[in-house]
Amino acid sequence: MLSRFKRSITVWTILLISPYLAAEQSNRVMITPELFSFVVEHEEESVEIKRNQDPDNTIHELYITTSRGTPQPMFPFEPYEVETIGEREFIEYLQQAQTDSSILIVDTRTEGWHYRLTIPGSTNIPYTLLKDPETLSDALEELGAINKDGVWDFSQAKTLAAFCNGYWCGQTPTFIWALLELDYPEDKLNYYRGGMQAWTSLGLTTVGDYYLE
Repeated sequence: MLSRFKRSITVWTILLISPYLAAEQSNRVMITPELFSFVVEHEEESVEIKRNQDPDNTIHELYITTSRGTPQPMFPFEPYEVETIGEREFIEYLQQAQTDSSILIVDTRTEGWHYRLTIPGSTNIPYTLLKDPETLSDALEELGAINKDGVWDFSQAKTLAAFCNGYWCGQTPTFIWALLELDYPEDKLNYYRGGMQAWTSLGLTTVGDYYLE
């Protein structure tokens, strides 16, 4: 009798709580219909990426102005078939990169931009490194290229998802063009055109010294 009573209480408790749980979940700001959040490693720490749940949240002040430079073309690398990707495709690369070392998320901006505010899980390889002969080799090796007697072998090169400040920013296009000129495989290059401006406009998690006192 007591056991039946306990089961009855449990059932009623579930029935009473369920509407509140459903309401809470329905009010969540989702990344995709199926994805609320995911975890990435950033500088040896685990960071949960999700959209800001505060309905009064606004775009980050670093990217609040609209008087930036001319927007980049949607496909700025023609005739090369470099893929231009959006947030959902970029997030898929971010997730895959956690377990697949052949994929690299690259913040192509100069160091000051990167350490001020960036996307968790990204590696900073500034576009300027590819323009300087003294730093070019180190940058290419980080991307998986192999120097064979002065000739670069890209057969083991990583698949890149690269970003910079946003639609108007030329740092990633400059980075990718430099790689294309070195014969980096075009099918391993992906351009997240929206960059930090799009990422922050969606309230997605960022990290950086900007938040430190």
